[in-house]
Amino acid sequence: MIEKIIYLDSVDLSEFCGVNNSKLELIRNRFPKLKIVCRGNWLKAMGDAEEVADFEEKINNLLEYCNQYNVLTEQAIIDITSGDTTSLRSNSSETIIYSVDGFPIKARNASQTEMVRQALANDLLFATGPAGTGKTYLAIALAVRSLKSRATKRIILSRPAVEAGEKLGFLPGDMKEKIDPYLQPLYDALSDMIPQMKLKELMENGTIQIAPLAFMRGRTLNNAVVILDEAQNTTTQQIKMFLTRIGNNAKMIVTGDMTQIDLPREQKSGLAHAIRVLSGVPGIGFVEFDKKDIVRHKLVTQIVEAYERFEKKHHDKEQ
Repeated sequence: MIEKIIYLDSVDLSEFCGVNNSKLELIRNRFPKLKIVCRGNWLKAMGDAEEVADFEEKINNLLEYCNQYNVLTEQAIIDITSGDTTSLRSNSSETIIYSVDGFPIKARNASQTEMVRQALANDLLFATGPAGTGKTYLAIALAVRSLKSRATKRIILSRPAVEAGEKLGFLPGDMKEKIDPYLQPLYDALSDMIPQMKLKELMENGTIQIAPLAFMRGRTLNNAVVILDEAQNTTTQQIKMFLTRIGNNAKMIVTGDMTQIDLPREQKSGLAHAIRVLSGVPGIGFVEFDKKDIVRHKLVTQIVEAYERFEKKHHDKEQ
């Protein structure tokens, strides 16, 4: 008799084991000759060497399936443990990752496809365009894929904490409570792609870090996908500081919307300046979205167009 321990760190335990360990019981039933013990984040199988080896192979296949699709159905357990994988989903080359509900997240138009291509081809990517084009969501999806495939070890997400109406000092709570509202869109995107318990674990152990831009100073960001969102609200000094944090085996994606600058009127956007300065530098990609790329509610396109007409009309009057 031998024993084998398999760690379950790559998946959400509640999804893998099921409610009241229902999926774990199904796995046990599929290997009746083995004694299977689950403690914390590991499984231990004890029994005949050949049976244990088969168990290890099948469990690793289950872990790979659960990690990829974020779900583990009872039918998938039956299929994989029986060796019949013909009914399992194949991973389309267009799919970036799968949501927590098991739905594929992929590029939805030509501009998003170009963003994926540029992100894979370059270590630094600037993606600009109006709200609702999916820039940030797609960037986070690419980061999560990189983490899941172990191409990088961390995801670091940042935003400048620039007020659009309220001052930080007048918001209640400690510093974390003050800055969390600025970072909520990043939490929302991550929650779509990583099960809640697993996301909490990854954030607690520092694998995923979300912080305002000011917290980036002095750091060297190695083995990570680093995303700067709402970069139109950075100053020239801030974005230069951020861009020079990139370390070995790291990728950076910078997103922003030049029509939504919340800086004081006399201050120029660091994003616009960085794009002009870095244009043509090898290893840096640029993707520009426009209103035809908006993938939110159809009203968003109409709102953007209405503001463009209004601003053009008033600009023409001032000339």
